[in-house]
Amino acid sequence: MRFAMVSAAVSTALVGAAVVFGAGTAAAVEPVAQPDRIGLQLSHEETKSMADGPIPAIVTMFVPLNRIGVGLKADTGIYKDENGGVHASLRQAIMEAANHPDGTITLFVNAPGTRSGRVLDMYQNWN
Repeated sequence: MRFAMVSAAVSTALVGAAVVFGAGTAAAVEPVAQPDRIGLQLSHEETKSMADGPIPAIVTMFVPLNRIGVGLKADTGIYKDENGGVHASLRQAIMEAANHPDGTITLFVNAPGTRSGRVLDMYQNWN
């Protein structure tokens, strides 16, 4: 039951993000679908808005950090321990991408029982 509530909250946050970003004249949110998850690819401007807005805090109110996966770029400044644990908040990981001139993020909501039990995955992208 808790997972259903968490999934609904995260899905609502992602849909809200798509609506907010989609309202702009040059919105570039791209939906991404895979067999076991759905997501959004954000543009650089959208990534900056996400980093500065309330969505990371809202998501982490409902999703424990150990249920959020973060795909860090090789040249990240965020500490990752020997077990793969990322030692940063969701906002910090998004902000790091936003601070690169071409930085973007991809967010996924995972299907229940997939991806080692993670509810949400976020990937940093930049050149």
